Amino acid sequence: QVQLVESGGGLVQAGGSLRLSCVASGRTFSTYAMGWFRQAAGKEREFVATLSRGGGTTYYADSVKGRFTISRDNAKNTMFLQMNSLKPEDTAVYYCAADERGLPTTREYEYDYWGQGTQVTVSS
Repeated sequence: QVQLVESGGGLVQAGGSLRLSCVASGRTFSTYAMGWFRQAAGKEREFVATLSRGGGTTYYADSVKGRFTISRDNAKNTMFLQMNSLKPEDTAVYYCAADERGLPTTREYEYDYWGQGTQVTVSS
């Protein structure tokens, strides 16, 4: 079992930056592929970014490519999402997720564990 806790959300003006963190419990963090998803009010949850166990392979949604960077520190059981040039359409609850298979994936159903989410609000 893995427990995931996100932090770092908040209110920011358009063009600003935020850095989200996801801390995982347990000793097997380095064996999981990890991902970030988001859900805006009234919309379905959508893929944002994912990375492999070692962090060497990453994939991004087209909507965030070039603005967001996903990374991880396996020694600290922590994953990050650096979000730059934020837009109002980035407003959502952001969730981190862990995939036991260890392969980065954009598919929500392939993730085994989820955090509770952190709210990001971007004002125009």
